[in-house]
Amino acid sequence: MSQFIDPALVPKVKLYTGEEIPCIGMGTFGSDRFTPEQVSAAVGGAIRCGYRMFDCAACYGNEAQIGQVFQAAFDEGVAERKDLYIMTKVWNDMHERVEESCRKSIADLRCGYVDLFFIHWPFPNYHAPGCDVDSRNPDSKPFDPERFLNTYRQCEELVRKGLIKSIGISNMTIPKLEAVLPGMEIKPVACEMELHPCFQQQELFDYLVAHGIQPIGFMPIGSPTRPERDMMPEDVADIQLPEMKAIAEAHGIHPAVVALKWAVQRGQIPIPFSVKENEYVSNLRCTTEDPLTEEEMAVIATLERNNRLVKGQVFLWEGAKDWHDLWDEDGYIVK
Repeated sequence: MSQFIDPALVPKVKLYTGEEIPCIGMGTFGSDRFTPEQVSAAVGGAIRCGYRMFDCAACYGNEAQIGQVFQAAFDEGVAERKDLYIMTKVWNDMHERVEESCRKSIADLRCGYVDLFFIHWPFPNYHAPGCDVDSRNPDSKPFDPERFLNTYRQCEELVRKGLIKSIGISNMTIPKLEAVLPGMEIKPVACEMELHPCFQQQELFDYLVAHGIQPIGFMPIGSPTRPERDMMPEDVADIQLPEMKAIAEAHGIHPAVVALKWAVQRGQIPIPFSVKENEYVSNLRCTTEDPLTEEEMAVIATLERNNRLVKGQVFLWEGAKDWHDLWDEDGYIVK
């Protein structure tokens, strides 16, 4: 295959466990724009072009189709199970039934075990797929450390049973982490969070690194194809910024690729998604060649706009003011 990138050439990131994993993965959230068949076809193409890390989730509604693609790759000898790093997540309505959720994902993905299993959101606040931004579940509750740790302990049990290798957290804040890290027996290896040039989360990023927890960045190019409900008039389009365009021009690449190079060189693992082969191939290839200069990295560091794109409004509880309450911006957990 002319588009094949040798996985051995893709730089690795070392977790605190000593395990080395690829510095870039492929996301599988098709937002509301792509069918499960389109997403799984892209995953099949991605395995064949050299991707070895895939970020899945039960709530994306496409794990069964992706599992068929994984199985086909194993059957055809494109990759062995041990070559792939497969991540998935427990959704909010399964915080009390984590093992059941995990076993269903393993069966759907046909992967035997999960490499990294995330608690998708720190709240058990369920909402229907595809709902609009004003939807509210009357049963929603604010973050509760003990309730979160109950879910986390179920994940720890999955490690002991061999169903998962490592535990991840996602969409967390420093106050939430401070409240729960002391209660964990098995430290999480990674935290999945929104990270792109206009939303760098430097304080949280540094906190995670200091605690040996690997940042994994979703929406690494600012997600121009995110669901309509997540689009707001004040949002900044990272890849439209003149600084990003200028760096892209200097390298003869698309500004989206600049965002990925920045992510890898900064130290987070980006998990971009595309159904287009030329895009997902160039996303992987860019990690193996032509790094950004220190000056270019410094320019991108100035592009922080505190531009959170996934605000999480649908998880708000009775009495919460607005989406800012989800993110503990004043340094304490909002109840």
